[in-house]
Amino acid sequence: MTTAISAPSTRPKGVEAIHHALQTMPQSPGVYRMLGPKGDVLYVGKALNLKKRVTSYTHVSRLTERLRRMVSETGSMEIVTTHTEAEALLLEANYIKRMQPRYNILLRDDKSYPWIMLTDRHDFPQISKHRGKPVKGASYWGPFASAWSVNQTLNLLQRTFLLRSCSDSEMQGRTRPCLLHQIHRCSAPCTDRISREEYAELAREARNFLAGKSTHLREELGREMEQAAEALEFERAAAIRDRIRGLSALQQDSSVINPSTVSDADIIAIWQIAGQSCIQVFFIRGGRNNGNRAFFPSHARDESAPDVLAAFIGQFYDDKPPPAQVLVNQDLPECDVLTSALSIRRGRKVEITHPQRGEKRGVIEHAEINAREALERRLAESAGQARLLQGVADLFGLDAPPRRIETYDNSHIQGANAYGVMVVGGPEGFDKRAYRKFSIKGPVTPGDDFGMMREVLERRFRRALRDREEGNRPEDWPDILLIDGGAGQYSAVRAVLDELGVTGVTLVAIAKGPDRDAGREWFHMADRPPFQLPLRDPVLYYLQRLRDEAHRFAITTHRAGRSRTLVRSELDDIPGVGPARKRALLNHFGSARSVRQAGLGELENAPGINRDMARAIYGYFHPDWTGD
Repeated sequence: MTTAISAPSTRPKGVEAIHHALQTMPQSPGVYRMLGPKGDVLYVGKALNLKKRVTSYTHVSRLTERLRRMVSETGSMEIVTTHTEAEALLLEANYIKRMQPRYNILLRDDKSYPWIMLTDRHDFPQISKHRGKPVKGASYWGPFASAWSVNQTLNLLQRTFLLRSCSDSEMQGRTRPCLLHQIHRCSAPCTDRISREEYAELAREARNFLAGKSTHLREELGREMEQAAEALEFERAAAIRDRIRGLSALQQDSSVINPSTVSDADIIAIWQIAGQSCIQVFFIRGGRNNGNRAFFPSHARDESAPDVLAAFIGQFYDDKPPPAQVLVNQDLPECDVLTSALSIRRGRKVEITHPQRGEKRGVIEHAEINAREALERRLAESAGQARLLQGVADLFGLDAPPRRIETYDNSHIQGANAYGVMVVGGPEGFDKRAYRKFSIKGPVTPGDDFGMMREVLERRFRRALRDREEGNRPEDWPDILLIDGGAGQYSAVRAVLDELGVTGVTLVAIAKGPDRDAGREWFHMADRPPFQLPLRDPVLYYLQRLRDEAHRFAITTHRAGRSRTLVRSELDDIPGVGPARKRALLNHFGSARSVRQAGLGELENAPGINRDMARAIYGYFHPDWTGD
């Protein structure tokens, strides 16, 4: 049950607001949310006893500086009661990941993870990569750390088990084997090159292998190869040899992992340097290494490694099932509660273990080394980035290095498929999660770049100003706007910002030099004559990269939009005409224009088009037709 506990009409803040909330606070498990004066979520926490936990925030002298600031900004609270503390922990992780409160430890991970999918309801099951929500009638293995790792595994699985990767419709339409059969990565069930029984055996072997039950598979294949060679079936023996090689390659991926020690587990290790953390996660499934990823959670500099790791694990498994075993390199606070929460999430028992010796300890140390090296690389890159940003601040007269630089560009062809884009750079390099695309809605005269830029900036800053007034997403406010263009573009953008009342943002226009030579750009700013930078200046290279990244993103966005337009036709707007009927009409008539010119009788005779549908299509193209 969700309960809002607001402060009285006098709107007290801080400890007084918390005391008001405590008057009706239950002593049950649940989740509490600290809200700012404008309703923005400051902090999300969970508790076994809500009243007891929230009371601790009234003892300000015992709190850290970060929590003291959070309490001082609190204007009201909301709570959700749960049956158990483990349920509260799951809800807390979900809220944190969804609401991104700035006083929590945050896992910034908005990517889905790829899986390997093997269909079940088909005589010849299909193997493929899958992202997103699982569909019925298929089995899944994973997750994998990246698209690269799942693609590598999928290629080796195809070589080893010769399962098809084509869709059902592609398979049904084939009259001869595709290239994958010729390069020995598919058994070509589409053209009956393999029986259902033989294919079913390959699918069974693949399932056993993915489930970690492949102990005797290599020996069996070896015996089959010898028998084929003795029977002088050299082509079959060579095919089995290729399968053995593929199986060996698959098993070599697990060289660091002993399947008898770690079969299904996530290995999670944290390393901290200078108040920053890196968490390295290795995905082990069926005794195989499915890849690893480094994460850099956002947190206060004084947060301890166990606290950061515990918060990370709760949020990490919010949208994915945990494995049977989670190996960590820290003793976690409230480990029993976290274990119960993960067991609820999985539907079966989960163990969280901090190995102290043996092979599991060696696996954890390997993950620690990867975490430390990834963090050291990031800090080195950040130091170089910090020097560049300080140079930008010196160049443009800022009081401090910019935290957010927004660069804008447009792309179109004579006004068609016009898009504006925004790319974002900062201390961590390019922040691709913050990139934005703007489909130009107009009305804008074709080729009017000034008009397009005006629309983009109005849409961007109207929303930013609204968020700023409501206290939401303060980190989204830019320090510098970098515009690709000269004095004309600068004046147009300056007028838009002045009209909207945007202040506190440094506007810079970067214009290409003579003959559009890189390195001879002119910079335009307020109260300064246009100027250039030395050819080998690192700051110049950095600003060029920002501009070029905006140009690249604009071009790719425009091309994608144009491709979508090319595959559309006027048939898409006819009610009742979906992809299948559209394909049937185009195959029969050759073009949308021929469909428009077809008579009613011709439409009725088209495959897949009944009498009512033919009348609907004819009526769409002939609005004056009465249907007689």
